[in-house]
Amino acid sequence: MNNQSKALTYASVVILCWSSVATAFKIALSELSYTSLLLTASCTATVVYLTALLSEKKLDLLKACFLNKKLLLRTVSLGLVNPLLYYLLLFKAYSLLPAQIAQPLNCSWQILLPIFACLFLKRKILAYQYIGLSISFIGIIFISLQGDIGSWKTGSLSGIILALCSAFVWAFYWVLKIDSKLDASVELFLNFLTASILLSVYFFFNGTEAISIKGLYAGIYVGLFEMGIAFLFWSKALKLTDNVALLSQLTYLSPFFSLILIHFILKEEIYWTTVTGLLLIIGGIIFNNRKTGIKLKS
Repeated sequence: MNNQSKALTYASVVILCWSSVATAFKIALSELSYTSLLLTASCTATVVYLTALLSEKKLDLLKACFLNKKLLLRTVSLGLVNPLLYYLLLFKAYSLLPAQIAQPLNCSWQILLPIFACLFLKRKILAYQYIGLSISFIGIIFISLQGDIGSWKTGSLSGIILALCSAFVWAFYWVLKIDSKLDASVELFLNFLTASILLSVYFFFNGTEAISIKGLYAGIYVGLFEMGIAFLFWSKALKLTDNVALLSQLTYLSPFFSLILIHFILKEEIYWTTVTGLLLIIGGIIFNNRKTGIKLKS
C-alpha cells in the first residue's frame, strides 16, 4: 500500500469517526451532564495521546516542552480554549438542540476562519469569498428554522447561540495555533491534560454525579473517536498524502453521513431545512476554497 492509499485509509476512518459523534453526543447526554461527559471524554483522550507519545517515543519532546516555560504556558492556555471552553459550549448546545441542528451549526467554524484570519492574521478576504460567506450564512438561517420556514423556534434560541459560539471558539483556536511549531501529539496531550485537571478540581469542590455504565461507555467513545483517534489519524493522513485538497473535500461527506445515523439511531425526523442549510453551508465553504484557503496544521 502506497502513502496515498494509506492517507485515504486514515481519512476514511476519520470520516467514520466524525460521522458518528453527533449521535454519540446525544446518547451520552441522555445519561450524563455536559460537564461529566467532558470530564469522561477528556480523560479518555488524554490517555489516548499519552499512549501515542509512548508508542512514537516522543517523551523527550514532552519533557522539552515542560522545560520551556513560555511554550508550556501557551500550550496550557490553548487547553482552556480547546477542549475546555469549546466542548463545554458544544455539549451544552447538544443538550438543548436536536443533533441534526447542533451538528451542522458547529460546521460553520469554517465560515468564520477566513474572517478571523483577516482580523487577527491580517490576511485579506478576496472579493469572491464574500459570496461564499453569504451563501453559508444563509445556510445557518435555514438550519435555525428547524423545519418551519414561516417561524423561528425561539425555544431553542439559546442552543443555537451556544452552537454558533462553539464554532467561534473552534475557529479562534485554529487561528491561535496556526503557527505552532510544537508536535501535534504533545500539544494535544497537554491541552487535554489541562482540561482534565481543571474539570477534576471542579468536581472535587462541587461534588460528583452518579454515572451509568451506558453513560460511561458513551463518554469513553466520544473521547476515543471524537477527541483522540480522529485527530491522530487525521494528522497521519495529512503527513502521508500528496493531495491535501482531496482529503479536505472528503471530510464534507461526514455531516451527511451523520444525518443518516441521526435519523436511524436517534429517530430524529430530518427537516428539509436542515439538508438545505447544510448544502448551503458546505457549498459556500467549497466555493471559497476552490482557489485558495487557509491550510490548517494538524
